[in-house]
This record gives sequence, structure tokens and C-alpha cells, in this order.
Amino acid sequence: MRILHLLSQHPQSTGSGIYVGQVMRMAAAAGHVNALVAGVSGDMEPSLAGVSTELRRYVRFATPPLEFPIPGMSDVMPYASSRFSGLSPAQLATYREAFAAALADMVSIFRPEIIHSHHLWLLTALARERCADIPIVASCHSTDLRQFRQCPQYRQAVAPACRRLQRVLALGPSQRQEIVALHGIDEGRIDIVGAGFDEELFTWGEKAPPPPVELLYAGKLSLAKGVDLLLGAFAGLSASGLHLHLAGSAAGPEGELCRGLAARCGSAVTLHGPLDQRRLAKLMRRCHIFVLPSFAEGLPLVVLEAMASGCRLIVSDLPGCREALQGFDPRRVAFLQLPPLGGDGRPEPANMAALQGRLAALIELMAQGVGEEGQVDGAEAAGIAAGYGWRAVFARIERSYARAVAG
Repeated sequence: MRILHLLSQHPQSTGSGIYVGQVMRMAAAAGHVNALVAGVSGDMEPSLAGVSTELRRYVRFATPPLEFPIPGMSDVMPYASSRFSGLSPAQLATYREAFAAALADMVSIFRPEIIHSHHLWLLTALARERCADIPIVASCHSTDLRQFRQCPQYRQAVAPACRRLQRVLALGPSQRQEIVALHGIDEGRIDIVGAGFDEELFTWGEKAPPPPVELLYAGKLSLAKGVDLLLGAFAGLSASGLHLHLAGSAAGPEGELCRGLAARCGSAVTLHGPLDQRRLAKLMRRCHIFVLPSFAEGLPLVVLEAMASGCRLIVSDLPGCREALQGFDPRRVAFLQLPPLGGDGRPEPANMAALQGRLAALIELMAQGVGEEGQVDGAEAAGIAAGYGWRAVFARIERSYARAVAG
């Protein structure tokens, strides 16, 4: 099939950008032909497999006529961005016009048989309005559901159009129910496909025996991801022989705050900055424990990558994480229980000290397991690929494509 992929932000940056790149890679390997319309900043040229240069159209922000930073699906992005909640009517109109022009151009020359859009948000709604005769499948990435809650001014522009999509792709059962509740989309048109990781890149590796026990966080260095919570817990640990690696971009005031907290821990914390997938995979094979203390997630790819790399996991007890990791050995997977969250999506300040203590206790418990039990079994680590490797996930996506085209 000829598949046109749509993404309103950077390909190959953040979870949804990596997702798009992997879907195109798998689609090309399966014999499909890809085209892409995506948002980028300035004159950047993403490195992408599975789509030829002539079948890409980039909507360029921070350059005329889109002179404002690219709006991010998260309020804090790993690159310069603006917030949908802060767009003026004129900026929103320019945003829609720019994507509409790129979409019309690509449709005219590529003649897609199906469109695969990402996020139940403005670009997907625009595609549904402008491409009435083309089947559209849309992937939900959870950040779009948060935007829907936070920006009521856009709901009427988004929900009715999304209800006319042929298929919606969800990460798991809890997300499917959330989509039904927020958008009123028929549950029978929502397929659970999960999220995928590159099982050829993220593989089990022999880890050096401690000390030190090496911990890893990978993602944006932001407060929504709980990085300040992690650094506070780590700094307060009495146990020695621990080393924390932080991999990811640190943009804006929140990034500066996280870097400052890391500096207080001295040589016990290494800041790696943003890593490409190959360097991240190498670091994961080295580390014993992966920690994700985020306050909101769908099904984070990085958790699956860490598990396949043989890491023990400490993750926030969120529905998407719980669904993906249920049934695994509790000596390998520990869930951080979160208190109720406030209006800013974080725990109330009065609850942070207790939460930090719980996280510190889990780190100590998991580190003890590393010292006493040694390596995670390689066969167990490889088992995660059976359901969440990209081959398995793309097979489910292809079935949704077929349903969408069949009508």
C-alpha cells in the first residue's frame, strides 16, 4: 500500500517520533511505500529510514510564516517548543494553513491509499476534514489525551473529526476506555496494538558485577517525568556503591533545575545528554536497574527497551505500565505507588517527601537484588520481544490498515 504518515512534531525525537520512524521502517520492509508530512524546527533534516527524501514534506517552525516555536504534545519538550494552550488565534490559523498546504501537496503527488496519523489532536482532525475520501488510522500516544483535557478550547475542533476515523490504535485496554470516554469513539473501531521496540538493537548483554550498581533514567529531564524526585531520592540514600546515569535532553528552567540537582550528587551521577538509539542501547546493556518515576505515561517504549536489555525496573504504577508488566517476577519489576495528583499533574508538595522515601526504598531493594542474585536471565529478557518487538506490533498495525481500507 501507499501509506502517508502524519506527525505534527519532530520525527525521531520523543516517543511518538521514534514510533513513527519505526513504523515506516517496518512498513518499507513489508513492501509498502511510505510518505511523510511532519513538523520540524528551522532547517533540520531528520535522518529517517523507510521513506525517500522526495516523499517528505516538512512544516518548518521558527521560520516564516511560522515564526513561533513548534507546539509540542507535551508541555516540556526536549527542544525549543511552544504550548498549544498558549497559541494565539492567528498562530493557530497559520499552523492549520501550513499543515493543510503540506498535506494537500503530498496527497496530490503520492495518492495515498491510507493515512496513518499520530495523536488524536489537531493535525489528525485536519486530515479527516481535508481528506474525506481516504481511510485514516490514528495512533493515540497519551499526550494527546492530556492536551484534550488541558485545552478545552480545541475539543470541538478535535472530537467530532476523530469520531469519523476508520480505526484508532491504542496502547492498551485502559487507554482504549479513556479514548471512548473522552472522544465518544465507538469501542469497536479501537484496536489495541501496543508499542514496539527495536528487538535487534535492544538486546540482553552481560553486565559487570557490582559495585557499583548502575542505575539509568532515559527521557526528558523534566518535572513531569519525576527526575527531581529521582535525584532527591538518590541523594538521600545511605547505601554506597550506586551510580546514576541520566540520558536525555534538559531544556528550559526544568532542565536547569534537574542539572543543578544532579551536580549536587557529584561524581555519583553522570549526565549523558541526548543519546541516539544505538548509544542508548549500549548504555542499557551496561546498567542493572532502569528507573522511570513519571507522573503520566501511556506505554513508554523505553521501559520495554530496558526490560529487553536485562535491566531490573522501577516504574510508576500507571495503567499502561501495569498492563505491560503484569505477571513479571516482582524481584525484577517494582511499581512506585503514586499519591493523588494535583492540577499541575504532580503530587501535592505535602506528599513529595513520603513519595521520595518510597522511591529510595525501592532503589535500595532492587540494588540489594542485583548484589545477591546477579544477572537477570537472558531468556526472560528476550521473552518481552514476543509481544512488544516491532515485528509483532507492526503485524497488528497492518491488520488495522486492512480493516480501515475494507471499510
